[in-house]
Amino acid sequence: MITGRPKPPIVLQEEERARLNAIAHSRSFPHGLVKRARLVLMAAEGVPNKRIAADIDLSSQSVCKWRQRYLEQGLEGLHDELRAGRPRSISDEKVATVLRKTLKSKPKDATHWSIRPMARETHLSPASIHRIWRAFGLQPHRQRHFKLSTVLC
Repeated sequence: MITGRPKPPIVLQEEERARLNAIAHSRSFPHGLVKRARLVLMAAEGVPNKRIAADIDLSSQSVCKWRQRYLEQGLEGLHDELRAGRPRSISDEKVATVLRKTLKSKPKDATHWSIRPMARETHLSPASIHRIWRAFGLQPHRQRHFKLSTVLC
């Protein structure tokens, strides 16, 4: 005997089922999205929420929440919503300045920029310079060309 409030059934079209199956069996999508796609597929097959929660390792409340969100918003409702976080402390203009200086100029008394002189020049921390360079794949200490030795053996 089933107790509790009746749950609205999830009826999937073939196209929706195919998309959810693709997400549920994917190795490249975020794990949470894969779990939610499996949840919706199980719910569409008529599996009770408690069994879904046990199989997918979620709480019953989470199963109800994602099931309801899918009914209201469809596949888009299964994606995580943006969460509040700390605002960025370095503006886009400051990042652009660091990139421009790195690529277009040379420091005094040196052939290329390194982290600490760039940090002093731009008034940012060395860790910030390192993160910016890493994000854009910059390695100013590496030469881009090959030189043959002129010394004869």
